Amino acid sequence: MIAPTRSPAGSVNISSRVSISFRSGRLQPLRNTGGYNTGVSATTTSPVSSETSTQPRPYTLWQRFLLWLITWAGFLVVQLIGPTLRFSASYEDDAPPTLETRPIVYAFWHSCILPAMYLWRNLQIRVMSSDSFDGEWMGRIMRKFGFVKVRGSKSRGAVRALLGMRRELEQGWTVAFTIDGPRGPRYVAKPGPVVLARATGIPMAVFHIAVERAWILNTWDRSMIPKPFSRALMRVSSKIPVPADADDSEKERLHAELQAALERVREFAEANVGKVGTAEFPVIRS
Repeated sequence: MIAPTRSPAGSVNISSRVSISFRSGRLQPLRNTGGYNTGVSATTTSPVSSETSTQPRPYTLWQRFLLWLITWAGFLVVQLIGPTLRFSASYEDDAPPTLETRPIVYAFWHSCILPAMYLWRNLQIRVMSSDSFDGEWMGRIMRKFGFVKVRGSKSRGAVRALLGMRRELEQGWTVAFTIDGPRGPRYVAKPGPVVLARATGIPMAVFHIAVERAWILNTWDRSMIPKPFSRALMRVSSKIPVPADADDSEKERLHAELQAALERVREFAEANVGKVGTAEFPVIRS
């Protein structure tokens, strides 16, 4: 582990490239970010691990049993229903051209996490997951579909998790935020992607997946479990660059732009999901 050293300015420096202010709790931008690479080879990135930070909290025997049960039940639901779904993808102008394009800072609403988990599987996308019991079982399911968990949440371990996400971006990986998680409010974006994009020079983008027929859970986010053989439409936004020298007012503007993009792609997907399978929205291989 790299030992932090205290600087005279009242911050902690972790290695020579990362600085966190005690007063603001914000990541500071790199001095030389350069461009971002949309076709990073796997040979240029670090080896893939199932988790990118500290060990999980201890659980009781009953909790460990529940984690095992929920993880496998959730995995089987996604694994069985996912192949039956008819997906289509739609992109705004200047959106990332493919799901494999990286690195990108993605954000999406928590409610569409299950169809997203299947469509974006095995791409080694880094996702932030909380240390809570719910975050643990969700993270375990996502790892079974090829995602890599970075521990932390808005309420606990946020700086640690943002540092982990930044490290993954610098190594060429894409990261994704369930942007109204882990506990809401529903459809209210948090500022994490703006902070991370400013610190790395890597653009943001958002997406939403609408499902024509789904079971809606009685949870804070109204999560969707798609019904078998449903149509599903993913809409991806244009990239949103964040300048490294963005001041507070600019960051507020970009946060509002992120919120607007999330609302825009959700409205588009929900309005057009019934057209999946037409010439306008052909079914893609998923």
